[in-house]
Amino acid sequence: MAKRKAAFYTMTIPALLLFFLFHTFPTLQGIFYSFTNYDGYSDSYDFVGFKNFASLFTDSNVLNAYLFTFKYAIVVTIFINVISLLIALGLNSRIKFRNFFRGIYFLPNVLGVLIVGYIFNYIFANAVPMIGEKLGSEMLAINILGSEKWAWIGIVIVAVWQGIAFNTILYLAGLQTIPRDIYEAADIDGAGPWSTFWSMTFPMLASFFTINMVLAMKNSLMVFDQIVALTGGGPGRSTQSIAMLIYQGGFQGGEFAYQSANAVIYFIVIVIISVVQLNFLQKRELDA
Repeated sequence: MAKRKAAFYTMTIPALLLFFLFHTFPTLQGIFYSFTNYDGYSDSYDFVGFKNFASLFTDSNVLNAYLFTFKYAIVVTIFINVISLLIALGLNSRIKFRNFFRGIYFLPNVLGVLIVGYIFNYIFANAVPMIGEKLGSEMLAINILGSEKWAWIGIVIVAVWQGIAFNTILYLAGLQTIPRDIYEAADIDGAGPWSTFWSMTFPMLASFFTINMVLAMKNSLMVFDQIVALTGGGPGRSTQSIAMLIYQGGFQGGEFAYQSANAVIYFIVIVIISVVQLNFLQKRELDA
């Protein structure tokens, strides 16, 4: 038993130290700097208390970034869950080449976010306008990533296309747990597909729906890579998310302490949203 414990400690302690060194310590350091006026590169700084936190609530750039991020996260979360659930239902049915299609639909999750973003950047900037010109369509002939009004739609398309892969697998795993006997009994009772889905399938997927909703919302609120690859936060600041603002202001704009305070506030916001989601959706699971 002593040897087994020694092996466990040998595996866990180095991992714990690495986690503290590269995650916990930088987090504590960021919280510390949020109470200062440190610019990120000077040798000295002064404590300013809660001044940075108070300034965030009157900063128009911060408020616009929050508005964009919430709008983006809500739209992406809804589309990802609706589309992935529909795909999972199709992949769970008795169709030919079912395993092949499952592999194809999971492929986007394997690809790197930046790689996907740069590919779609080329598609939106070159391929789609070229097709639009040949078809004589003014709507398709423009690069939506260069439009303040429509650039966020391009980011949503990329995020949804890649995000549905993981959620589809989770919904598919949930569908595998539902006994086939229940569907056979429903057919005998004359239940239609729609009533079967709402009365049987969806309630039994309640726990998987909760997980997918929380993960999709959390990942959407932390959007960064897609924006880096597609728009860089532009045109102007129309697609600047909170994560992008923290990065640009903190590491490029000399606002390290100010954006550290922004990161602390945003961490609290994400935790609150996740907790509220979990409580609400878990209550719905009990009701189902």
